[in-house]
Parts: sequence; structure tokens; C-alpha cells
Amino acid sequence: MSSNILAGEIIHTQREFFATGNTKNIDFRIQQLKKLKQIMIDGEESIYQALKLDLHKPKFESFATEITIINKEIDHTIKNLKSWSKPKPAQVFWQLLPASAKIYPEPLGVVLIIGAWNYPLQLVMVPLIGAIAAGNCAIIKPSELAPRTSSLVAEIIGKNFPPEYITVVEGGVETSQALLHQRFDHIFFTGGTTVGKIVMAAAAKHLTPVTLELGGKNPCIIDKDIDIQTTARRIIWGKFINAGQSCVAPDYLLVNYQIKDDLLTAIKQNLQSSYGENPQLSPDYARIINQKNFDRLEKLLKSGEIIIGGDTNRDELYISPTVIDNVSWEDNVMQEEIFGPILPVITYTDISVAIATINQHPQPLALYLFSRNQNIQKQVLKSTSSGGVCINDTMMHFSLPSLPFGGVGNSGIGKYHGKASFDTFSHYKSTYKNPFWLDINWRYPPYKGKLSFLKQLLRF
Repeated sequence: MSSNILAGEIIHTQREFFATGNTKNIDFRIQQLKKLKQIMIDGEESIYQALKLDLHKPKFESFATEITIINKEIDHTIKNLKSWSKPKPAQVFWQLLPASAKIYPEPLGVVLIIGAWNYPLQLVMVPLIGAIAAGNCAIIKPSELAPRTSSLVAEIIGKNFPPEYITVVEGGVETSQALLHQRFDHIFFTGGTTVGKIVMAAAAKHLTPVTLELGGKNPCIIDKDIDIQTTARRIIWGKFINAGQSCVAPDYLLVNYQIKDDLLTAIKQNLQSSYGENPQLSPDYARIINQKNFDRLEKLLKSGEIIIGGDTNRDELYISPTVIDNVSWEDNVMQEEIFGPILPVITYTDISVAIATINQHPQPLALYLFSRNQNIQKQVLKSTSSGGVCINDTMMHFSLPSLPFGGVGNSGIGKYHGKASFDTFSHYKSTYKNPFWLDINWRYPPYKGKLSFLKQLLRF
């Protein structure tokens, strides 16, 4: 049986189940979310093992960046789902009274979730939470580049949810192509811009709406008015967690020239206290996902001047936390999203120049600013555009269900997390209701003599 036929049969089965109306029941949705939460609790050790095998992830990082984010998202969704699901009244002009208007959220139907390899559990489960909450059926396609986690996702979903409701389809490019050939009611994709364009083009053939969670070169501006040590620690954590393989990791530093040397000294000190003299021996440092990405990153090490790190071991897929100075925008390391443990440093003398530099390039997924100066904070927020912003921290905005997460321009389309996930996987149906007991004839033909009355009526 071909992949296209198999994908078509799965979707057909899910459409039949969706037509029963079971997924529209709010209590049913809450039960499924609670079941998903219990799966996370029961499978914690298996999750650690899978992520260790795929990415050499430390247990702490697996818990903090995968399990905790999923569980917090579930808790937040269960707490608010009944409120989100209620029809909301809409304003009606007094001239149209006694009519009323309401907005009803309803599920889209059958949705496709395509995950990424860098956070291979969280990046399929968090969108799934939104799909369940909104009342949809879902097909999940985990990344084949994280095979142990992909198999684990298939196992735990297969054991706990009927395939006509939620199912996992594993495989590589051919599998993705077969799925994208089908008509879905929404496609949620996390990954790179190149594949994002392919997903969007495939969706366009069926007029299927998409959410594209992509990436970009996330700038990190360092003003002179900072706490040097705290700034260094937070940059190191955000950049080198998961070996830099995070779509919201700081991609490069824009450092005020007055504090550059002090900051680099603090970064070196804090790298040593975080990962030891030899990060390769640290139990807290992850590895590159595969040799293809290792080779890509190794070439980027030839840009600029390595002032910290630069050590590699292809057999272990190890690249040490690396800081590169004296880079320019013409260097290879500045031509693409790095997505690895390499941190270029660019110096600026005036904040307006730093802002202009950022605005000359595509809008990033995240922008980071370290500064105590309130005026600079306001200036950066007002003068730049990005998916999200962290001030005096890195990556933490991603962890809050209360903050919609997503890109703008090249860094993505659409938002998710919390209520934004519910909105993404819902259709908001506008309804207008007018009773029979009052029916003034001002709007009906013949229109002769009524225009002046209508103008007078609309003045108030």
C-alpha cells in the first residue's frame, strides 16, 4: 500500500470520528488532556532515555525544556478551557436592536502537526494540547532525525489514544510528502524556513491554513548599563542549552564597545563554572543531532577569530561552546541561522546603530536586550520587530503559556501556547440572531424616500 493511500485512509477514518461530535464535548477534551498529563508523569524515565540517545540531553534540560513546558501547558489549558470555549457576546449597533450577536469557537476538524528534532517531544506535544483543547482530531509527524523520541511518541500515543482520534505517523521525507499531499483543516509545522515554504506551498493547493514556527538570526543587544555577571550567565544558558540547537537561542551578540572586554571575560569565567575546563566531559552539555549538522557547523568555525572554545570531535558529535570575535556580516557565520553552540560577537558604539543593523535583516523569532536603561528598553521595543522579546534574560518568554509564541515575516506565521494554541486550532464562527417580534421596513425595497431617513438614523 502506497504512503499516499495510507495517509488518505487515516484522514478518512479521523474525519468519520470527528463527524460523531465526540471531540466537541468539553468534558471529553479535558479528559484527554488529563490523560496526556498522566502519560508525561508515567513516562518520565523513558523520555529521559530517548532524549539522551537522540541529543545527549542532560536529565535537567529534558525535564525543564520538554516535560515541564508540556505539563504547565496542560495545566493552564485545563484551568481555562471552559472559559475559552464559551460563546462570547459581540456588540450590536443600537439601530439593529433587538438583534444580538455572538462568536462561537468551534474545532477545525483534522489537523496535521509536524515536529522538529531539537525539542522532539515538546514541539509536537504542545501543539497537540491546543488541537485537543479546541476539539480536533490530529495526526502527528515527529522528526525522523530524533528517532528514539519519535518512536516513543508513537508508542505512548498509540497505547493511550485511538488512531481515529490521534495517531502518529513516523517516517522521513517520503512520509511527509505523502501527508502534505492530503487535505487537512490545519497544518502546524515547526522547522526551518526552507521546508516551511514547501509546507506552505503544499497547503495552498487545498487552501489549508498553516502555522509555521520557523527561526532566524536572533540578536542579543548588550548595553553598557548591566550586571555583567548575571548577563553573562543568562546569555550562556540561553545560547548553549541543548548545544545551541534552539530556535530562540541568541544567535549573535551586539555588544556596547565600552563593556565588551568585561563581558567576554565574564562569559569565559561562567562557561568554565557551568561546564568545567573541558565541556566534552560535562554531563550537562548536549551534542549535535547528526553528522550533517556537525559538518555544517564546523565550517562556520572558520569565520572570524575564535576566542573561546572551538574544539570539535566528529565521532562524538561534539562542538564545544564557542565564542567568535571580529566577524562581519559577510562571514558565513552571519549568513544563516547558526543553530548550534557558536556565538559571534559584533561591537556597536551607539544603540541607534545597533537597531539599524537589526532592521537591515529579516525579522527574527526572538530579540534579546540587556539593559537597565528604561529609555533604551523603550527605544528597542518601539524601533524593532520580532516574534518575541526578552529584556535582561534569554528564552524564558517561551516558557509562559500566557504569552503567545510565534514569528513574524521570515521567522514564522501564527502563534501558539495557551489561549493562542486554542485560537490557532479553532474557527471563530460569527452568529447574528434577530427575533420576529419587531421588523421595521426601513431596509426593504422599495427604497424611495428612505435614504434620508437611513442617513439620519445612522448619525446617532
